[in-house]
Amino acid sequence: MSTIADNLSSVSARITAATAAAGRDAASVNLLAVSKTKPAQAVREAHAAGQRHFGENYLQEALAKQAELGDLDLTWHFIGPIQSNKTRPIAEHFDWVHSVDRLKIAERLAEQRPAGKPPLNICLQVNISGEASKAGCAPADLPALAKAVAALPGLRLRGLMAIPQPSTDVAEQNAVFAQVNALRDSLDLDLDTLSMGMSDDLEAAIAQGATWVRIGTALFGARDYSKPEPSA
Repeated sequence: MSTIADNLSSVSARITAATAAAGRDAASVNLLAVSKTKPAQAVREAHAAGQRHFGENYLQEALAKQAELGDLDLTWHFIGPIQSNKTRPIAEHFDWVHSVDRLKIAERLAEQRPAGKPPLNICLQVNISGEASKAGCAPADLPALAKAVAALPGLRLRGLMAIPQPSTDVAEQNAVFAQVNALRDSLDLDLDTLSMGMSDDLEAAIAQGATWVRIGTALFGARDYSKPEPSA
């Protein structure tokens, strides 16, 4: 049975191969280990193998892990839907937020970011596939949202995040990721981040400019769907 360290090595090799195929520097793509629903011990094992950035969807679960793993040098990314009443602990305990999709949430994060901390890195989530079941700003609404968020104190707008509709067709994967890249470039802001690509489509995402790939299953194994998801 493969270990988390083995899996991390395999994913890193995929990233290296994908960047080479795209004519990109391997250092231009960062691996975000999606540790949602996984125990703190799994994060500790990934850290021991060299991983430093971890993504969480569920706030209470994430805060418990952060408390348990306070002895490690970890960078925490919030990547799940954000409720208004959860913004303060997110602003206080995370370094990145990939899932901002409306101005109200960004304003609350800006207001609640502790003064002694560096600006909170923000990605705007765009609903690139137009799925009713998914969070995210509509592409047409993105320019106004980006301009407003970029002006907020306590935040640093870095770029866009997207979770396209799943597809096994590589051409379709490339096309939708290319749309996200084009959206970022159309905003006429100094943005350096595209958070897109997961275990099944990271190669296409990297081909189209991803700077963060969010990998869970390929690192930690499939989630146990017999267990209920924790509350956000």
